[in-house]
Amino acid sequence: MKPDAPADAPLPPAQASVSDTLAALERALADPALDPGLRRVLNDAAEALRRGGNGSGHEAAGPDHACLYRAAFDAIPDLVTVLDEEGTVVEINRHGTQEHRRIRDEILGQPIHILNPELPRDHLIPVWETLNRGQSYIIEVTNKRGDGTRFPVEVHSAGFLHQGQRRIIAIARDLSNRQEAELRFRELVELIDRGVIVQDDNLRIVYANSAAMRLLSLHSGESIADELRSGQWMVIDERGHELSRDQYPSTVALSTGRIVESTVLGLYHRDRRELIWLSVTAVPRFPAGGDRPHQVFALFSNVTALKRDSALFDRAQALAHIGGWEWDSGRDRLYLTDEATHILGYDTPLVSIEELLNCLRPLDRHRLRNGLERSLGNGRGLDLEVQGLRPDGSSFWVRVIGDAGTGEPIGQVITGTLQDITERKLEEEHLRVQARSDPLTGLLNRDAVQAELEQRLDTFPQSPIAVLYIDLDRFKVVNDVLGHAAGDRLLASAARRIRQAVGERAQIARFGGDEFLVVCSLDGEPQRAERIADSILETFGDSFRVDGEEFSITASIGIAQSPLDGRTAQQLIQSADVAMYDSKRRGRNSWQAFTPELAEQQLHRLQLETHLRRAVHNDELHLVYQPQVDLSDGSVIAVEALIRWRNRSLGEMRPDRFIGHAETTGDIVGIGGWVLHEACRQLREWRDQGLRIERVAVNVSYRQFLGDDLANSVTEALSEYGLSGSALELEFTERVLIEDAPDTVRTFARLRELGVSLSIDDFGEGYSALNYLRRLPIHGLKLSQLFVQGVPDNQSDVAVCQAVTGIARSLGLGLVAEGIETERQRAFLRELGVAIGQGFLFAPGLAPNDLRDYCLGRMRG
Repeated sequence: MKPDAPADAPLPPAQASVSDTLAALERALADPALDPGLRRVLNDAAEALRRGGNGSGHEAAGPDHACLYRAAFDAIPDLVTVLDEEGTVVEINRHGTQEHRRIRDEILGQPIHILNPELPRDHLIPVWETLNRGQSYIIEVTNKRGDGTRFPVEVHSAGFLHQGQRRIIAIARDLSNRQEAELRFRELVELIDRGVIVQDDNLRIVYANSAAMRLLSLHSGESIADELRSGQWMVIDERGHELSRDQYPSTVALSTGRIVESTVLGLYHRDRRELIWLSVTAVPRFPAGGDRPHQVFALFSNVTALKRDSALFDRAQALAHIGGWEWDSGRDRLYLTDEATHILGYDTPLVSIEELLNCLRPLDRHRLRNGLERSLGNGRGLDLEVQGLRPDGSSFWVRVIGDAGTGEPIGQVITGTLQDITERKLEEEHLRVQARSDPLTGLLNRDAVQAELEQRLDTFPQSPIAVLYIDLDRFKVVNDVLGHAAGDRLLASAARRIRQAVGERAQIARFGGDEFLVVCSLDGEPQRAERIADSILETFGDSFRVDGEEFSITASIGIAQSPLDGRTAQQLIQSADVAMYDSKRRGRNSWQAFTPELAEQQLHRLQLETHLRRAVHNDELHLVYQPQVDLSDGSVIAVEALIRWRNRSLGEMRPDRFIGHAETTGDIVGIGGWVLHEACRQLREWRDQGLRIERVAVNVSYRQFLGDDLANSVTEALSEYGLSGSALELEFTERVLIEDAPDTVRTFARLRELGVSLSIDDFGEGYSALNYLRRLPIHGLKLSQLFVQGVPDNQSDVAVCQAVTGIARSLGLGLVAEGIETERQRAFLRELGVAIGQGFLFAPGLAPNDLRDYCLGRMRG
């Protein structure tokens, strides 16, 4: 049937008029390209309607119209069925029931398979594809009668709409007696390039076309039957196993009466040692009036080259751990190669994209789904590395590469590869865990938790997240009393308690020193952070036992939530930090959530951060220099560079107002680099002016030690201003010693090679990590003004000063006392053996010119 076939014929709705029906039939008959056989059928139907309706064209009413419709429908001399969109029979004419030897009620409401049992499950796909193009669909099939006998028919199908529903009208003509058609069929079989063998019900070959002879390497005059019965040919399956006779596709088709489609078989010739791979389809044929096949058509093609290429491809896939995949998004059909299925850990291939996505972890499932949608939307490729779980519980990593086709949107296909990268990911993960872990507690380190938090905020910006900032109360007491090693054991024990309280519900990190961070999601559980905080405080209720001593260590916790308290990792951590300090101020051993009042304080900190970040660029920073003098004669030995900040909006800022903040934000690294270069530049200028100053001391933050650039920055500064390493002294706090021991050792070694002096500032205030003094190449200690200010009257300060002096002397380290303000302090320290000191007794921090004048005055005096 051609594209102009009638849209509403031949089965109009019961309410339709006779004239409308006749008009539809006449429009169809007007098509000069109409198939002759279908033209006769439609013409008969029109004549029946004219006879029944007297050709008046007036509407029939009620029962008369129904009778007219049934009479016209039953008058068609061929088998006519009407199917719904799913292939269910909704109408059949009288000739159809007679030919099928069934009553009408046995057929209506049944799938078309009751009449055509050999149709494949998806037979309607090509039918609708043809009808949707406005064409009719023609096919030859074997119908089955109610008594089991079969008869061949040629079916013409057309589509139409009935009350808004799509319908198919199928007109079938009996082909039982068509010798002429058989002759044409044989001519066609001789012309096609596929081998065709016809066998009887005993599998004797009754016909073979020339293509079959050629594909089997037989010449004219040779008997294909004799050749195949010679015993030289062995039939094998794809795995190389020999098949028995009852496993042949032809045998199966004869015994079941069903088509056996596209079975790959191997024919091995024993003498020639030749293997041919064939793709065979076996089609049973039923005699007219028979219920069992009497012949079988075997259609085959040579797929030896394709099989070889496929085997090589499969082998290459297996060796490279790369599989192929294809997804038809319109039909949601997924195809995986054997290697792809193996990579995912399944025995049978997955058939839908949802099954593939369900193999992945939730975050990667979300990433791949978005990647597929973007690829379909813009036609670009995707390249993702995702993680999943196999059915046996083992984890896998795959690299998913895909490229979308450019066809119709409803039929877009994405094709690509799956590469197993599990081994590489495990190696990377091992290295990543080492780089991301705190070596003391095994928790995430500072940089790792900040990166994780930033990623979660970027990936799920609307998903609420809480940050708990935990600081141990009275930790320094243990550290000062028992030493750094005991402090380490206490930190490890505290980390275990926090992990026990939090469980698997959140990420835990050691943020630095005795500070910890917990990050948790709040989806569906708004009070989750508070409950975790209560659980942590409860675990700290029991005393800690370290080296036989019991200590009561509690925790102060600050809580901040996104997006209310911050939208970036830095903002959230700062907000939680502010809340934690408020908790300490309120009495410790409690938690405090970030509040609007604290937000105002945070605003001031953010303003400070904004101005501080621009301070170097705006030339707002400057250095003053405090002389370090010989306590015996007051001569200047060296100077210490002290930073000052003068901002137009904030005014003069004391270092204790902004240094700690700069360390928290990381700005101290840039500021420290500026201080280092500026101090070296000034020393060069003084020396060019003839001023004899041995070295300049520069304070270095622990954050500068955490990177790899400190030694490089020192080298560049010294080289730029033509100074030797001995002209520079770096002062750092004891916190440097516990942040990252391996990196610290490497950095110290490089600085020592440069000849730079290394000193611990404010020794005794912090962790007093005495074991590091033994191992690290440290040149000197600075006695903290915290203890100097109490001598000689405060016995505790006297004891500490004596102890530090003894440590320095026994280890051969230099010692500088800072914060000397009175002659009594100076005299005490000289008697104690301290040679060098600094403080207001001698001079405060001086501008460069004032320092020059001070030194010249000392020299003249």
